[in-house]
Amino acid sequence: MLNLSFCLMIFGELMASVSQVLLKKSAQKQYPNFIREYLNLLVIGGYGLLFLSMFIGIFCYKGLGYMGVVVMEPIAYIMVMFFSRVIFKEKITPNKIIGMCFIIGGIAVFYLLG
Repeated sequence: MLNLSFCLMIFGELMASVSQVLLKKSAQKQYPNFIREYLNLLVIGGYGLLFLSMFIGIFCYKGLGYMGVVVMEPIAYIMVMFFSRVIFKEKITPNKIIGMCFIIGGIAVFYLLG
């Protein structure tokens, strides 16, 4: 179960999560003009990481198969939740914890029983 494709998929989802944080950080800033709003380090870095994570996901289809990749993608939701807590000081509500448990439970069921 813990092979190269699995580890790469986790890394790709980590990159996608960091890209979401970068894009949100950029959206919170005010820029002097329209061009600066889209051509700045945070936006370019965010979309660059998202682009790389997409290619990592495509590469992982070979080792994990279609369902394996699709099941692992929601890990990014959990990572974004923790990054948002640390960076943006957002609250982790009971509903978020329940959702996180469902995500982890679904992944466990897929890999342990499937």
